[in-house]
Amino acid sequence: MSSFIIIIHIVVAVALILIVLLQTGKGADMGAAFGGGSSQTLFGGAGASTFLSRLTTIAAIVFMLTSLGLAYFSGHRATRSVMSQMPAPTTEQTERAPSEAPVQAEQVPSEAPVQPSAKEANTKKETPPTK
Repeated sequence: MSSFIIIIHIVVAVALILIVLLQTGKGADMGAAFGGGSSQTLFGGAGASTFLSRLTTIAAIVFMLTSLGLAYFSGHRATRSVMSQMPAPTTEQTERAPSEAPVQAEQVPSEAPVQPSAKEANTKKETPPTK
């Protein structure tokens, strides 16, 4: 659906550019006063300005509607997750192997090696005064 709207949007944008470029400017009426106006009657004597202005209005409305449609579809895009295809994990607890059993308090040695404190370490490192 959105690719169809994008195609219409691009076609209308190009058409809008061409329609605006086909229109004569306000200063072109001055040349028609001196006899140059009759050579540019592609759409009729006075019909060019009304036809092109109506076509510009229609193209601008379609361009704005496709812009709003594209903005709506980009904001409400349905997202699919890769994880939605994965099965849910089971909540069953498996029995642990003996090697993975938690350590009991009885298994920990009661007397672990103790590091000397910083104060004791400094007193042992004192050297006798030199003479």
